[in-house]
Amino acid sequence: MVNPENYYEVIAAELDRYAKVPDDVLLEIVTRDGACMWLWANEDEPEWQNEKLTDRELAVRLCAGCPIRNVCLELELRTAGAETVGVWGGLSQADRRALYRVWRVRREGGELS
Repeated sequence: MVNPENYYEVIAAELDRYAKVPDDVLLEIVTRDGACMWLWANEDEPEWQNEKLTDRELAVRLCAGCPIRNVCLELELRTAGAETVGVWGGLSQADRRALYRVWRVRREGGELS
């Protein structure tokens, strides 16, 4: 179990492996292999589509079992940054915004204060 105090640091460290992958390659992977993209491409409606879900609940359901969650998350942090919206990489907007600060500091070689 991840210590909640280190939650975003652990995720940001996992994303380091994608630091040198070009944006267009990440985008290709996400649009080709993302579980959410498969739903839209095949016009499938998830059984929970009409349920009232929080961002966190939607992220968990939509991204459950997706093989490229971290690739998706890396792409969203790069392209949207702190302005991230929606569900990406299995995290809610609030979680990604908190992660973005930690991720950006790691990429810039700084330290969290």
